[in-house]
Amino acid sequence: MEKRDYSVSILVDQTPNEVFNSINNVRGWWQGKIEGSTDKLNDEFTYQMVDVHFSKQKVTELIPNKKVVWHVTDSKINFVVDKDEWTDTEIVFDISTEGNKTKVTFTHQGLVPAIECYGGCSGAWGRLVQESLYSLITTRKGVDVF
Repeated sequence: MEKRDYSVSILVDQTPNEVFNSINNVRGWWQGKIEGSTDKLNDEFTYQMVDVHFSKQKVTELIPNKKVVWHVTDSKINFVVDKDEWTDTEIVFDISTEGNKTKVTFTHQGLVPAIECYGGCSGAWGRLVQESLYSLITTRKGVDVF
């Protein structure tokens, strides 16, 4: 069976360093309550969107200007039957250059069409990456997408 992890890309004029720093400024683009440090290897942080979504991430890979990986160590998604669908998934930001632009490829490994939250979660990630993270990178200010 093909495993199609959710993935989306954006292309910006900013440098890989500006993109890397924006991704690691999680509070600047991911709406909700974020507790903990988000920008160093092995940092752990939690994300809470009211009573709808809770997740705990650990920064497991941090290659300056190239890649950021978070491992989801705990989750509770309240709008699906299997509340911990995100647990043990990986959230990956790959940074590359394409011509004179910087490309960010976001992939949530384990967020696949076969799981219940795929529709709602992929839609939310799409707005967060393509609108809020994009805005933070290009204008230094994220936007509220929820």
